[in-house]
Amino acid sequence: MSRTSSVALGKAPIRVLIVDDQAIVRKGIQALLAQASRVEVVGEAGDGKEAIAQVMALDPDVTIMDLAMPVMDGIEAIRRIAAQRPEARILVLTSFSGDDKVFPAIKAGAQGYLLKDSKPEELIASIEQVNRGEVSLHPSIAIQVLQELRSPSQQSQPSNGLTPREVQVLRLVAQGLSNREISENLTTSEATIKTHVSSILSKLHLANRVQAALYALQEGIADSSYPEGGEA
Repeated sequence: MSRTSSVALGKAPIRVLIVDDQAIVRKGIQALLAQASRVEVVGEAGDGKEAIAQVMALDPDVTIMDLAMPVMDGIEAIRRIAAQRPEARILVLTSFSGDDKVFPAIKAGAQGYLLKDSKPEELIASIEQVNRGEVSLHPSIAIQVLQELRSPSQQSQPSNGLTPREVQVLRLVAQGLSNREISENLTTSEATIKTHVSSILSKLHLANRVQAALYALQEGIADSSYPEGGEA
């Protein structure tokens, strides 16, 4: 089921689902987001299993996902949501910044990773970025990603099948450019760029543009000045 976000047209708020096992945290996030007219909380969930059901029922624009939860943790929930609804956009909001959480969450399909000590305006900005399909990483998480990519133990994936134009698009994705900006850069339509991005993800067996940006860095297609955002 495809999700059409009316927010992209500037006509409606971003519909958000909050997933956290602590009710007081959910209510706190909801109260914070209530102050942002461009965001609307449409539902809550207290564990990963409930989160999956709510995503399927409510089809939110962005799901804010905690990681440490009973019944089913956030990483498994992200993995299952991504499998059932690849277009779903998920922003991790957690206290955990260790590699054992960061990389599994990104590999599972999260487009953003924010820590709970972030400022309210940073959360709202991340929600907006993820809704636009952009990568949104907490600065300390971005540093970890770079360190991991520079590790000699990292194994490269083959880049078989990418056309020269797709390599150009992938390089610009990793630089943080939106589809519109890439289309302007390459003097072609935004629809064509979206088609190229979909083809890149399919050929490289990647879940989203977060993974595509990481892939580009790892393969040396883009330099290591990792961006904080890039549209999916």
